[in-house]
Amino acid sequence: MSAAVSSGGTPPGPPESRRIVLLRHAKADWPQVSDHERPLAERGRKDAPVAGRRLAETGIDFDLALCSTAVRTRETWKLAVHELPHRPKTVYEERLYEASLGDLLALLTETPDDVNDLLVIGHNPGMHALADALAGSTEGDALARMTSDGFPTSAFAVLSVTGPWKSVEHGVGKLLDYWTPHE
Repeated sequence: MSAAVSSGGTPPGPPESRRIVLLRHAKADWPQVSDHERPLAERGRKDAPVAGRRLAETGIDFDLALCSTAVRTRETWKLAVHELPHRPKTVYEERLYEASLGDLLALLTETPDDVNDLLVIGHNPGMHALADALAGSTEGDALARMTSDGFPTSAFAVLSVTGPWKSVEHGVGKLLDYWTPHE
């Protein structure tokens, strides 16, 4: 008899599976403003709702969305979220703007454990680097497509990880899906 059962507890269940979706902002314009203040281009305003519809089709019921504070990411999220069945709690996180791979991993490890499905709306090269770093395994040709496409605007990757958020590190995830609006 295991210690958990003999001490009156129940045997531990399988480690909890969590999903992370990494969404790159939609196509941005290049007006004479700071990079942080760049708005979406016309194509971005068309692609963001398409990405939102595709996110809804995944069937993932997001518990939390972390969104960069940059104008283009906030606009992407505003257009995409209207396509989801319900709006998750949203945190606008300034550390997502110009985040390194290490910064992004640190943000994931800070995620509360009551969050099972997390959406991150950010920038390249970070979104691509994080998806690539987490993907220890993949389903089908998702990794090959992500590698060849280079994670264009409005693209997203769906990954699963097991265990608490604080244990998220290189290679612990499985890349389940990868989508771009112009496939």
